[in-house]
Parts: sequence; structure tokens; C-alpha cells
Amino acid sequence: MKRTLGSAALLLLSTRALASGFDINGLQHVTQDEFHEIAQDLGAAFSYKPLAPADTLGPLGFDIGAALSLTPLANTAAVQKSIENSTAFSTLPVPSLRVIKGLPLNVDIGAFYARVPASSVNLYGAEIKWAILPGDIALPAVAVRGAITRLNGVSQLGFESYSADISVSKGFVLVTPYAGVGVVRSNSSTDGLPLKQVNLTQGKVFGGASFNLGLANLDVEADSTGGIRTYSAKVGFRF
Repeated sequence: MKRTLGSAALLLLSTRALASGFDINGLQHVTQDEFHEIAQDLGAAFSYKPLAPADTLGPLGFDIGAALSLTPLANTAAVQKSIENSTAFSTLPVPSLRVIKGLPLNVDIGAFYARVPASSVNLYGAEIKWAILPGDIALPAVAVRGAITRLNGVSQLGFESYSADISVSKGFVLVTPYAGVGVVRSNSSTDGLPLKQVNLTQGKVFGGASFNLGLANLDVEADSTGGIRTYSAKVGFRF
């Protein structure tokens, strides 16, 4: 377990090199079509990632962890054009701190805070999930979720996303695999620039697995939003 936590810490520290100088401060140089392409990547990278199975935590349950999401950009040239004085990169890392709290009636609520390394890009978001079927030894859990994320810290750019999904999971002794489908609605806008706001509706599919390591927990997840993939991992405590 110490090795797992150490590897996660090293991965989080290495994200600074992956997103060197990721400050979106050059949107005055992009066209409307390029801004549309940028919005597609932002919708995939910055929208809410579940990083948890469908089953409910219960009224006394908590899920607390540190996560890292990596999104290989689909429109690298357009994104690079919007960032002045930056080295070239093709993968956007989003490290975050996350918490989920179980409530009565099979409801969980959650929140996260993220900051893209070497930038002023801050993200925060929240979710509410209801396990329609809480699951048991024989039956899987089925849940619906609504979530929101918003961007802060970038003077030129406004971004927010709203998502809804349905997921299913089945717990075994040490692992709980899960999968889901949903939709993401994102709005990207500029401040003081002639670019029109881009509103996107992107389909979403995701799948992952939550590993029970005693009190500690490891979750890995793959997500495709609008055809743009994100790979995530979370290390923490789930009880």
C-alpha cells in the first residue's frame, strides 16, 4: 500500500511537466472554429469524472481521495494557439482532491477541487447520486447522477459543464467493476473578445474498477466524452 501511495504522489508531482505553462491567455489569436475545437477538449477534460462505483456508501460512509485525470487532446494545435509562451504538449493533466459522503435513502453527495499544474486554471464541482437499486450479494447496484463543474482563475475564459449519467456496478471480494453512460452539456465563453459562446452536448461512456485494499481504496477509470478519452486514477479511503 505504501508503494501505491508513493506512486500516486510521484504521478501527481510529474504533472507539472505535462502541462508546462498551461495558462489560457491567447484566445485573441484563435478563430471561432478553433475556439469550438478548444471547447470540445475542455468539455472532455473538465467535466465531472465519477471515479466511484454505483453502490451507495450508506449514511455513515465516506470516500476521500486524491485523483489524477489525463486527457490526450484531440485538437492540440488549436489549444496550443490559445496559450502564449508555452512549451508544446498534447496531454492535459487535472489533479484533484475529492470527497463523497453517504446520506440516507441511498443518496450520496460529492465535491472536488482541482488545479491544473503550472497554471491559474482552477476547477470545482459537485455531484448528487441516487442508487435506484442499492445492490446486494446477488444483484448489481444501479444509480443515476447529476453533476456540475466550473472553471475559475482564467480572465479570458469562462467554462461550466452539467452532466447526467446512469451507472451499474457489482461488488466482489476485493474489486467492484462499474460502467455507465451519460451526457455532458458544456458552455465555453470569452470575456472581452469577439468569439461567440460555444455550447456543446457530448455523449459520455465510462468504466472502471474500485479496488478494496483494506481501509485504503484504489479506483481506476476510463472515460470517453464526445469521443475524447480521459484516463483517471484515485487513491484514498472508502468506508
